[in-house]
Amino acid sequence: MHKEIYRYAFEPSARMQDVEEALLLAVLAAESLHGQSRVRMDASYCLDVEKRACVIDATTPVGRDICRIFTGFAIREFGENAFKVKRVADVPGAPHPQEVTT
Repeated sequence: MHKEIYRYAFEPSARMQDVEEALLLAVLAAESLHGQSRVRMDASYCLDVEKRACVIDATTPVGRDICRIFTGFAIREFGENAFKVKRVADVPGAPHPQEVTT
């Protein structure tokens, strides 16, 4: 099955603790839109602090909303040039959904 996955790569100017907080706020905002149980069932994301990267599965409406919200937060918090985002194919060996590594 093809998944719509987005990979965010952050420049050193973006503190990864702030990136993690923005991601968690995006998930919380998605809960306000879809409900906690729907987010728990349909959200899939991973943060890798060492690689300065975040991956979000946007296959579901919940995932797409998390991507949109997180992208908006990242632009506002870090600036348009502090990160790159691209849609990628399935990520082999990607962590289990909802793993956030700190």
